[in-house]
Amino acid sequence: MKITQLTKLALVIFALGGLAACSSTSEDAAEDSSQTEQTTNSSSESGQSAAEAAAAAAEERARRSALATRIFYFDFDVSEFRGADRDVLTYHARDLAANPSKRVRLEGHADERGTREYNLALGERRANGILNYLIVNGAARNQIEVVSYGEERPADRSTGDAAYQRNRRVEIVDL
Repeated sequence: MKITQLTKLALVIFALGGLAACSSTSEDAAEDSSQTEQTTNSSSESGQSAAEAAAAAAEERARRSALATRIFYFDFDVSEFRGADRDVLTYHARDLAANPSKRVRLEGHADERGTREYNLALGERRANGILNYLIVNGAARNQIEVVSYGEERPADRSTGDAAYQRNRRVEIVDL
């Protein structure tokens, strides 16, 4: 943004310096002044459109990056998704709202600690939490299917905190 302002300022100074250095009639000076004004205006418009294009490109990169994120992790024995995931989930909701024929499945998972029944219920609560957020932000209920696998499909079969963390998740799967 500052570069375009500096460029505009340099153009104006250059044009004014050229007018002062030349000895011309008042008609020539008026023509040069109007040409300088037109150049300044077109530079201003192209600077704005370039800034808008850059902002649109940045927004598109953010959208693609967010839609590439398909796994959301949870803390131990917690069914609410993390606040840091809100922006990414908002992009997913907008994408579903913009594409009414698109369908997804939310697959809830848990680590191996706890009973089988408890982990199935926890995986379902996690998936339903994301489902509700997507619906509130524009997605239609008929676009989303919820499944809980509990501890049945671990992402990491080893034991330990790192493995347990990778297993506490909800995955968005396209149908």
